[in-house]
Order: sequence, then C-alpha cells, then structure tokens
Amino acid sequence: MPSPAKKRKLNPEPKKTSAPTKGLEYFFAKQRGNALTPPGTADATTPAKSEQLLTDEELARKLQAEWDEEVNAGSSQPVRKEETDVNLDTFGSTDSGPSSTTQPSRPLTPLVEIPTTKAKNTLSLSSVAAIEDQATSTLPLDESPLTFDPSQYIPQLQAAWAADGGDSSYALLVRCFVLVSGTQSRIKIVDTLVNCIRIFIEADPSSLLPAVWLATNAISPPYISLELGIGGSAISKALKQVCGLDNRALKAIYDRLGDPGDVAFEAKKKQSFTLRKPKPLTIKGVFQSLVKLAKTQGQGSGDIKQRIVDKLLQDARGGEESRFIVRTLCQHLRIGAVKTTMLIALSRAFLLSKPPGAEYPTRDPKSLAKLKKEDLAEIWARGEEIVKACFARRPNYNDLVPALLEIGISDELLVRCDLTLHIPLRPMLGSITRDLSEMLTKLQGRDFACEYKYDGQRAQVHCDAAGKVSIFSRHLELMTDKYPDLVALVPQIRGPDVTSFIMEGEVVAVDQQTGDLKTFQTLTNRARKDVAIGSITIDVCLFSFDLMYLNGQPLLDRPFRERRDMLRSLFLPVPNRFTWVQSMNATSQDSDAVLAFFQSAVAAKCEGIMVKILDNLPDLSYAPADDAPPPPTPTKKPANPKPSRLKPLLATYTPDRRLDAWLKVKKDYHATSDTLDLIPIAAWHGTGRKAAWWSPFLLAVRNPATGALDAVCKCMSGFTDAFYRANRARYDPDGDGDNVRARRPGYVEYEGPEPDVWFEAREVWEVGFADVTVSPTYTAAAGLVEGGRGLSLRFPRFLKERGDKGVEEASSGGDLARLWGKQEARAAPGGKRKGEAEGEEEEGEEEGE
Repeated sequence: MPSPAKKRKLNPEPKKTSAPTKGLEYFFAKQRGNALTPPGTADATTPAKSEQLLTDEELARKLQAEWDEEVNAGSSQPVRKEETDVNLDTFGSTDSGPSSTTQPSRPLTPLVEIPTTKAKNTLSLSSVAAIEDQATSTLPLDESPLTFDPSQYIPQLQAAWAADGGDSSYALLVRCFVLVSGTQSRIKIVDTLVNCIRIFIEADPSSLLPAVWLATNAISPPYISLELGIGGSAISKALKQVCGLDNRALKAIYDRLGDPGDVAFEAKKKQSFTLRKPKPLTIKGVFQSLVKLAKTQGQGSGDIKQRIVDKLLQDARGGEESRFIVRTLCQHLRIGAVKTTMLIALSRAFLLSKPPGAEYPTRDPKSLAKLKKEDLAEIWARGEEIVKACFARRPNYNDLVPALLEIGISDELLVRCDLTLHIPLRPMLGSITRDLSEMLTKLQGRDFACEYKYDGQRAQVHCDAAGKVSIFSRHLELMTDKYPDLVALVPQIRGPDVTSFIMEGEVVAVDQQTGDLKTFQTLTNRARKDVAIGSITIDVCLFSFDLMYLNGQPLLDRPFRERRDMLRSLFLPVPNRFTWVQSMNATSQDSDAVLAFFQSAVAAKCEGIMVKILDNLPDLSYAPADDAPPPPTPTKKPANPKPSRLKPLLATYTPDRRLDAWLKVKKDYHATSDTLDLIPIAAWHGTGRKAAWWSPFLLAVRNPATGALDAVCKCMSGFTDAFYRANRARYDPDGDGDNVRARRPGYVEYEGPEPDVWFEAREVWEVGFADVTVSPTYTAAAGLVEGGRGLSLRFPRFLKERGDKGVEEASSGGDLARLWGKQEARAAPGGKRKGEAEGEEEEGEEEGE
C-alpha cells in the first residue's frame, strides 16, 4: 500500500491560481455573445459552476442546442438535422493525449444548417457520415458513353462550383478515380474516363488539361524535369497535424493498411468536426499546388513545401479526397489508367463532345449506339490512331489537349502535333524473338538488315540550325548535361548539307585507344548531371542507327533503307567517338550468314542483333512460296468470315509501337534461353550461410489492365555475396524505411506464405528460367491461359539488374502468357497451339511502354 507521500505524488493537488480556469465556454464566448450568457451572470467569460462540471461531450451538445435555438429565433429558414449521433473521439479531453491539443479540420456536413450571414465565425458540429460532395457523389460516370448525357448533370455541377469561383471541383475527379479504381474491367475504366472528360469539355474546358495531368499521375512531360521533391515525412507530419494523430497512432494505421493513400483515408475518419469550413479543392488549385511544390527550391523551401502539403490535406473533403491527394503526392495513383488508356479516352470523348463555341463536327451518341459492334470499333479506332500518333510524335498534354479543344479529332491534329526539334518523340520498339529460326520464319521473303545490338544507352540526338543540341534517353528524359562530349562532337559529324536533324543511336562505353566495347555497368558509373568535359573518365561512342528528321522535314514515312542511306551519306564518322552500327543486309535464305553475324555480335560483347525490314513490300511477307501447293478450294463458304488481323509489315518508323518490322534476337533468348524483366517486391530471411541476407526474393510481373503487380516466383539463384550485401543495405528494415514497407502494398497480388519484408517496387531484374509452369499459388497471367490459372517460373535465376528500365517497363502477364503459349506449341504435335492462327494482341506491351 503506498504511503501518504506517495499518494500525494501520484495524485498532486491542483495548483491554486488567481486566474479562473479557462474552459470551452471561454473560447466561444465572443461567438455566442449575449445569447449564450446565462441570465444574471455578470461575466460571460466565467462559466457557471455547473458548466465546469460538464464533460466536453455534454458541453458540446449544450452549445449545439443553444445555437439551434439562436438559429430558429433569428432565421426563417428551417433547421435541418442530418444526424443525431456525433462522434467526438478527437475533440480531446484533458487526458486524451497529443490529439487533444490538435485542432481537427475535416469539413463535414453540419448537424444544423446555419444561415450564411451568421455561420461565418461559428463552430459547426459535423457528422462523420455526411461528408461527400453532394454534387458529384452520385454521378453515374461508369455508364456507357453512348447513353451518358453530360447536359443532365452540368447545371447542377456549375451551380455548386459557382460558390467557389466557378472552377471544377477536385471532388469530380475523385469521383472518377473512385469508380476507376473500383473495377478491373478495362471497358469500364475507359468509359468512366470518357464521361468525366466530356463533362470537362462541355462545362469547364479550362480544367481539362490539369485534370488530365492529375489523372496520369504527372505534372509535366518526362523531358521537363519537375519533381515534387517531398518525402514520406512531410506527408506523415501533415496527417498528424491535420487529423490529430500522434506517431504511434499513425504507425498503427500504416502497419495495418500499408498504402499511404489508405492511411490518409483512415486518418481522415478520425476527424469528427472542424472549427472552420475549408474552401473546397479545385482541380486547378491542386495542380497549381503541385507545380509550386516542384518549383520551390532554396533556403526555407522545406517549410514552404510542408505548408502546401498541410493545406491540401486540410482542405480535402472526406476520406476519398485525402486518399487520392496523398497518392498523388506519393506519385503512385493506382487507378489503372495508364498512358494508352488516357489517349483512348481523350479520342472518344472528343468524338462525342466539344466545348461551347467550337465548330468542329462530333458524332451523335444515339446514332453510334445503333451501329454494329464492328462498325463502332472502326469509328473508335480511327480517332484513337490519330490521337496516339500525335502523342507519340509530341508526348506533351500541354500541346495535345489545347489542340483537341480547338479542332477536335481531325487530320489537322497530326500537323499541329508533328515532330519538333528539342521535343523527343517516343521511340519505336522491337518485338522479341526466341531464336534466329523464329526470326527468319517471320521475315520470310523480305529483305532485312541485321545490326549489332550494343550494350549501352539508347539516345535521341536533336540539333537545330543554330547548333543547339539536345540529347534524350529512351524514357524521354533530358540527358544533355550527362554527355557534354557528344554535344561538342556534333559540329564535327554534321555534313555540309545538314542544317537540322534528329537521329537515334546507342551510347556505349568504349576504350578510346583500342575501340573495344565496355559493359553497360561501366557506363552507369558515369556521372549523370553537370558533367564537365575535363572530368570525364569514361569515354563513350555514339553508334547511330536511324534518322527521323532532316533539314526541317520528318522522315518517319520513309522506308528504313532510305533513312539509313541518308544517315550514312550526310554525316561524318569520327573514330571511336561517332559511327553507325555494324550491319549487314540479308534475306531469309541467308541463314548461315545471319548466324555468323549473330555470333560475331556476341563475341564483340553485344547483347545480340536487331533485325529490321528494309523496304515497304507488304505483299511479299504474306505471299505463298513459289513451290507451295495451291490452297484447297472450300466446298462451303463460311457463314461469318472473320477479317484477317494480320497487317502488312512496313519499313517506316512508327513511334511508340512494338512491331515485327523490328525484331531483336538477344544472346540470352537464343536457343533454349528466355528471360523476363521482373520486379522484386518482397523477401524472406536467409538460412545457413545466407542467414544475414535476404534470400529468397519474391518477384512479380506487371498487370497493365489493373496497375497491380502479380507475384510470379521466388528466386534464390544467380546472386553473388557482393550483391546480397548491397541489396541488404538498400532494403534495410532498420534504416530510414524508404525502400521497405511495413505491410504488403495494396497493389500486390499474392496468395502464398507471408514474406518477412516487403519492398517498394523500384527495381527491375532480368531473370532467366528453365520453363513456365502452371501454379496454384501465383497469380501472374491469371485468366490469360486455359483454366484461368496463374503461371510461375521453374528454376528462376538472377542475371542482372536492369538499371535502364523502370518498373513500368517490366515484363507483363501478357509476356509471360506468350512464352507459355510458345512452350506449349513446341510440345504439341504439329508445333501449333490452339488459337494461334487468330493472332495475338500487343496491347499489353503498348500499355506498359
């Protein structure tokens, strides 16, 4: 039993002060005025004794009742009670911990509708349930665009926006995000985006451009460096301040949910009322705040950025707005609407709608609804091809969206968004072939060029008539500062008849004395920014292989043979600094020469070879051989003949497309070896000799349709001790936690045993394997093979890190399913699997590029 002294220490007597204790009544006395002063009380700031004994909840209810009476007495408007159960969990009492001293600021619907003339400085108690923006919460954006009529909803939306300046509210975009993230149907995703874009086009065209940037999880094109420059600590601090949480409470929510956006949603629910009504977020306001975050630099920038983040979360109405604000700040929106989906949605929206005052023609949705499915698909496809081609040539929504608002979908759009110097076009991509025999089969009857596939960094070099040079990476990032030696080299390689050009090549680390090629890993050791020529220790050579623009004229529609001849005749090689790729011309009959060329490329430390169609001869690739027997005459005409999905192979340069006109045969693909680019997402603690490291690793493929990562296999082969040590340092759970997650991310699909640690999806590893197998555990490619089962890899082995690839370029479930199909075809009698003749879609690969 404690002593009296101990009791006094545990329960100290309250200190006597001359000033009276200031309760809640004191802080709201000026707002209440005489209406809240009890009759006969001399000092309104001194609460009665009975009021001092009230709990915070009782006092809050008493204040609410008195304000209700005041409203009824002073206004003819009816009092509207939305809810009677008030959550006061975070309206802290004196012993409620850190959250009791933080002012919550969640904008919720008040229990009492107070007239605007008297509600300016009054406290409104709010309901947790009635928090949605009423103007947007029920919009059926997921309807078919052919039945959705924006004009039915625009008056209501504009009336709601008028009170806040007339700009579109962020709530409308959030409504779209909620519907899109809640479905895995690509058709529904596109339809929802189309309907949302149509509302912007017809109701508020000026908000369309920032809405497109926000929906694509970016604020600028890749070649304009605008990084938000905020970390998780700024978001955590804002959530704690705005939502009244301490570190322990916030960590508990994060450990339970894992995703920062979900944490924000849950944290916002902890707020039960606000002392002021925040101004609703607008799409323009959110976008401008993000741009300001990216442009704020220098001394004091941290505090400025923190205030911007705080303000965004304070003004977010409800959990969903908070969820997507945080996901936008983390640059991981997770709504499954990638670049290709957005371009499709834009093309369809502008075929159906136009802004007020525009004169370009649109299609009537009711008329389109009467068309056959094939006819409607053809109409959609024409518009999509124009928009995709424009964005591939000039990948900037700042150029595309204003042109669409002015002229709609038309051929003039291609002129407006054509190639422009110092704006990179999206590169053309090559299809993967398993081996040389498969490549020769695909190109039977065609003339083609074989080129060394160098182990370097793809580069796109622009030069104008004034001599200004820009160099862009495969991802369209500006890297002129990384290669000042190449910039200085341009005047030497440009021939007398060349004024301006865009060329493409491979930058490879070389030995300047011998010309020997070095590995890509050597090139990665070169500094990336502000490189001075005098400090360069790793020399490079540009091996050019294509010319897309010359003297003000685009060359994309010229055949490859013509483009290559211009490149080699108009530019001057410089030994070991600039030249063209090693190549040879061949046909499918030259198999021995092609094999010898492939072996020479491997011996020269190249990755393999690229094979490219030389001329536009579309009929030859599908013409039967001279000695082939004539096809049998059908005895009965098919009832519904399907049109062929095979398209002629052209030798033109098609930006942002992966086509069989370019094929790559890598040494790792040759013979029996296949590889995939996989994403490490988790790991287990090693045992035995590997007890101090992570082993095995859980790897995943992309799911372009949902934006998720599907687990595909565990990998524990091919690693060195040096790699294990470096990886453990990068993914250290006892460090700052930047690369480690407390729980499984919401975008990961995995049903096996729980790993010991989850990783941020940041790296791409090239992995080899023996074969593809059906798996009851892994979800990769589920639904893409017979039986709906997932696929896994047998005997996976780590080959190397792909520092030249981002997560968005990792292999997809479609890539895995195609390898499974080829494997089954080799094992099946006759070598053809079921359904192979009907062709395969490349949409999955395009979606991820």
